[in-house]
Order: sequence, then structure tokens, then C-alpha cells
Amino acid sequence: MLGIGAAVVTVLVWTAFIVIARASAGRSLTPFDLACARICGASLVLVPWGAWLVMKGRRAARQGQAGAAVSSFFGLSPLSLRVTAAAGIFGGVAYAMAAYSGFFFAPAGHASVLMPGSLPLWTTLLAALVLRERITPMRALGLAMIVAGDLVVGGRSLLHAFEGGEVWKGDLLFMAAAFCWACYSVVARRHGLDAVRATIAITVFALMTYVPVYALLVAGGQVASHLGTAPWREVAFQMAFQGGGSVVISGITFTRMVQHFGPVRTTMITALVPGLSAFGAVIWLGEPLYWNLVAGLLLVTAGILFGVQKSAPARALPLVPLASSSAPVMGRPTNV
Repeated sequence: MLGIGAAVVTVLVWTAFIVIARASAGRSLTPFDLACARICGASLVLVPWGAWLVMKGRRAARQGQAGAAVSSFFGLSPLSLRVTAAAGIFGGVAYAMAAYSGFFFAPAGHASVLMPGSLPLWTTLLAALVLRERITPMRALGLAMIVAGDLVVGGRSLLHAFEGGEVWKGDLLFMAAAFCWACYSVVARRHGLDAVRATIAITVFALMTYVPVYALLVAGGQVASHLGTAPWREVAFQMAFQGGGSVVISGITFTRMVQHFGPVRTTMITALVPGLSAFGAVIWLGEPLYWNLVAGLLLVTAGILFGVQKSAPARALPLVPLASSSAPVMGRPTNV
């Protein structure tokens, strides 16, 4: 029952991430405000957790356990500075900025297909390039279906880019967010990172880099921020959901899913997210359900499932994506 419960929570949080992020784009906060709220909300839980892990590791090191005292960023990240920075740039800062910015241009239905749909495509290509993993014919066919689905959904807006529309900008940002998360996934797989420690590390990195730079830019007038004028309930909600829900809770439940179902079945379960979030956008946001969106959802979902069926023997390490999110997600490494 615990594994089933973790699966339900993960799918619901990832689905809600896409719907809520799009709804938030029509309210007070800017995309960079949302990223800041996400980072600060997650930091309230993960930074003390990271400090505790580092102190625990140092005690173990004093008892003679080699490598137990590795840390960085003043003892808050349980990973080395090099690994924390590499994972944090892609999985923390770049992913959050691209994903949230995309929702200000394109509807949630596009995000439903282009973010979770593009993730296995980018991850497989990067894994083949960096990790020298072989792309089997069956997986190649699944990736071709994903590309076709992405083109069906995003191709139309790209064709109308010169007619004054801005949806194509959001589509490209969603693709960029998926690429950033794929880079993070490859970094995590290459270094064999533990899901919890990796999630803590990228949160610490984002807190120590993004937040102070963002504060300086806002103070200097280079970047607009509505954090000071937005209703406090909205800010508190975004910190709680984007940080506590999308990063912390979905990270823990996704890890539990992998432990209970294994990486292949977990990926098959999370393939529900594109369809659920797209239909959630229709129900709660009033977005139209065009034929190309339905066709893209079917192609992407089939491509994910088809590719996973033949990738079961692969040695890919399951990671936790940020609700990332989908994501989705900063926060949740992926296993595609």
C-alpha cells in the first residue's frame, strides 16, 4: 500500500505542478519570483536536512569511514563543490527559470507534452553522447514517436512565430527546461548520486547562487519583482507547493516508487502525467483541447511506454525529477 500511495502522490503532484504553474502565470508573481519562492520553500526543509547529513558524515569520518565527510557550501550540501555546482546549475537554477518562464507564453497543454515528453528524448541522446549508452532500435522507435508528438504540438506555434504570436517562445522554453533536467539526470547518473542528497545539493546551490543574485538585480532595478506587493497568501502557497510539494514531497515519493515498483514500471506510471495534466488544464483552466494536442499526447505517451518496454535491462540509475515536473521539477531526478 505504501508504494501505491507514493505513486498516487507523485502523479498528482507532477500533474498539479503543470496546472498550478500555468494558473500562477496569470496572477501577481513573475516567473523569477516563482523560482525564488520554490527555492526558498524547499530550502526550509532541505537545507537543515543537508546540514544534518553533513554533520552525521563528519562523525562517521572521525570513526574512520572513508569519504563520509564530503560536503560543500559551508557544510550545507552533502556533495562535493564540483558535483553540487554541476547538478545545481541544470537541475536547480536553469530548469526552474526556463520552466516557469515558459508558462507565461504557452498553455499548460503544451507543457504537458513538451516537458515530460521531451525529457526521455534529451536524456537518451545525452546518455548516448556522454555515458556511451547504446540506443536500441526499439528505444529509437519510441523516441521517434516522442519527436513526432512534440512536432504535432509545438510545430504549429513555430510556424506562426513571424505572425506576432508568442506561444512558440513558451514551447521552446519548455523544451529547454526538459533539456536542462536531462543534463542534470546525466550528471546524477554519471556520479551515481543518491536521490535525497542530490535534491538537497541542487536546492543548496540554488539558494546560495540564484537568490542573492536575484535580490541584487531586483534592488538595482534590472529585474522586476512582485514579491513585496503580492498577497502574502499567494507567496506562502507558492513556497509551500512549488518548494515543499514539487521538490520535497514528490522527491521522496518518487524515490519510494522506484524502490517499490522498479525504474521501468515507475516510468510507465509517470507516463500518465502528460495526459492528466493536459485534461486538467481543460477542466480547471478552460484551455481548448485541439486535435493536435490530443494527437501529440497519444504519440508522446506511446513513445515513452514503447521505449521503456525495451530499456528494462539498461543500467540507468533511477533519479528523482522535480515535478517537474515534471515535472515535473528542481527536485526530482528522472529515470528515463
